[in-house]
Amino acid sequence: MAGENPLQEKSYAFAVRIVRLSQFLHAEKKEYVLSRQVLRSGTAIGALVSEAKYAQSRADFVNKLQIAIKEANETHYWLRLLKDTGYIERGAYESMEKDNLESLRLLTSIINSTKKQ
Repeated sequence: MAGENPLQEKSYAFAVRIVRLSQFLHAEKKEYVLSRQVLRSGTAIGALVSEAKYAQSRADFVNKLQIAIKEANETHYWLRLLKDTGYIERGAYESMEKDNLESLRLLTSIINSTKKQ
């Protein structure tokens, strides 16, 4: 991942954390439904960021990043639900949510600056 932009690096690292969370939920908590939901939305962020790199136009680029924002917001929901139902500890939630919010800030900043160009 060397040489890539911070958003790509952070969204990939976040996806790795989400995969590990899903593995933990399956193995330790025997939880399958919520873990699949957070796995899908949490890994989609990085996939959309990666896909945006090869967008066909500025509008396509912005659209892909806007969808990534929606996925990050959905991931926030699932993480919060996992915390509030006792599947993950508060500290794990706060750490993952911090990373998720950082991606949201970066996505928003990139979209806003792209629209101004």
